[in-house]
Amino acid sequence: MKYDALIIGAGHNGLVCAFYLARAGLKVRIVERRDVVGGAAVTEEFHPGFRNSVASYTVSLLQPKVIADMKLADHGYRVIERPISNFLPQPDGGYLKLGGGLERTQAEFSRFSTADAAALPAYYDALENVAEVLRDLALQSPPNIGDGLKTLIDGARQGRRLAKMPIEQQRDVLDLFVKSARSFLDGWFESEAVKAAFGFDAVVGNYASPDTPGSAYVLLHHVFGEVNGKKGAWGHSVGGMGAITRIMAKVCRDAGVEISLEAPVARVLVDGGKAVGVKLEGGEEIAADVVIANVGPKLLYERMIDPADLGPEFVRRVRGFKAGSGTFRMNVALSELPRFTCLPEPGEHHQSGIILAPTLDYMDQAFIDAKAHGWSKAPIVEMLIPSTVDDSLAPPGGHVASLFCQQFAPVLPPAPDGTRRDWDAEEDAAADAIIDTVEAAAPGFRASILGMTKLSPKGLERTFGLVGGDIMHGNMSLDQLWSARPVLGNGAYRGPLKGLYMCGAGTHPGGGVTGAPGHNAAREVLADRSLFGRLLRRG
Repeated sequence: MKYDALIIGAGHNGLVCAFYLARAGLKVRIVERRDVVGGAAVTEEFHPGFRNSVASYTVSLLQPKVIADMKLADHGYRVIERPISNFLPQPDGGYLKLGGGLERTQAEFSRFSTADAAALPAYYDALENVAEVLRDLALQSPPNIGDGLKTLIDGARQGRRLAKMPIEQQRDVLDLFVKSARSFLDGWFESEAVKAAFGFDAVVGNYASPDTPGSAYVLLHHVFGEVNGKKGAWGHSVGGMGAITRIMAKVCRDAGVEISLEAPVARVLVDGGKAVGVKLEGGEEIAADVVIANVGPKLLYERMIDPADLGPEFVRRVRGFKAGSGTFRMNVALSELPRFTCLPEPGEHHQSGIILAPTLDYMDQAFIDAKAHGWSKAPIVEMLIPSTVDDSLAPPGGHVASLFCQQFAPVLPPAPDGTRRDWDAEEDAAADAIIDTVEAAAPGFRASILGMTKLSPKGLERTFGLVGGDIMHGNMSLDQLWSARPVLGNGAYRGPLKGLYMCGAGTHPGGGVTGAPGHNAAREVLADRSLFGRLLRRG
């Protein structure tokens, strides 16, 4: 049987793409390497009676249009907003809470700096003005160099919004795209705790220092989402992140999509410069009019397609595509809630993002350590405890904690004697450093651990196909954004071969559980099936 569209990978973007294509009447099949749908957005039992989101762990960026079009809420999709955004214990025994409304956050900031409290409304306005533009662009395909008249039309339409911004806002856009997070935040705030509260977002999934030029954009990337209509909010998915993708899979199947599990792709089949299907590792060949890859560019182009079919220049460009996010992911089953020295009793802080990274200098040192030794001596740790709002994840009295940790080198540097090091041999030691970091802030944490899972960068790659452990499918740097994601000339979801498309986080607008790449790729596939769309790109 020949399909209209074959999608590699049943992660959330692949499911979103399949839904829109099936809704338009196409016959669609998804092939997934693992035995479960969801990609990195899955919920699994990792200790008897304890379930958690294994990799992706929190919600904000999922596009409202996708939620509405797929009618996810009708099938049980539910997100509980965090009462406050983040909680940051401080070295002096104090703490800072971020979120819960402007006035409340200003009151928190005033304990550290009255000037920072006064600056907060203007800072929020500046970020929101830019974030609003990004929200508009997220569901638009970037102008693609080489598409003829369409390139000009798309460029003019999308650039008009930026051109109409007041000069002050245009300066903010420039600052956010080229400055380091520290440089950007230094222009607004004086308190190290306040700068850390915002600067943490600049290193999430980013193997970089807050001093790295361009890291300010990653800070912005994490604020353009929303939860339940509230812009910039983050929340817990009831049932874990896997609940979202299980619902998406049901909606897809109801629309006629075929989903094949335990069906790893060995090779994209190419005939006469056109992608014509895939060959599975088991030997089955599946023919399709178009092949859509919901995997990262490095995985697709370096491991699934013969280099001879791509050409030397494209192969060179893909080889230079940067991937590797320095992430170490742990899930921990707990007998009780952590008792933080600065705030030991149960409270709203347990329902927030708990950030163990009190200053930008701390974050910078974590990156320095990782480059020199392989991982941070004092890691950056974000802890979420979703069982505080979702009792389906743990037995009575117990809790589950997600530990999202940085910085950990995607590839370990060699030992002093030149011996090659491997994450499989060293992940236990790295996990101990993470637990020690939490223990220092919450004595008794180690003793409360009943079980855990550990995913080093290598483990993330092996389990989820995230090359270099990169949760974004590639660095979110200026040279790998918008029309240049993943490669200039192939930035509108179309690969370098006819009939080949991309719908994953390695395309615009990048990483996170957004659904935007899947939505946009489906639109481009459908446009290419129309005579007008083909003529426009040739114009």
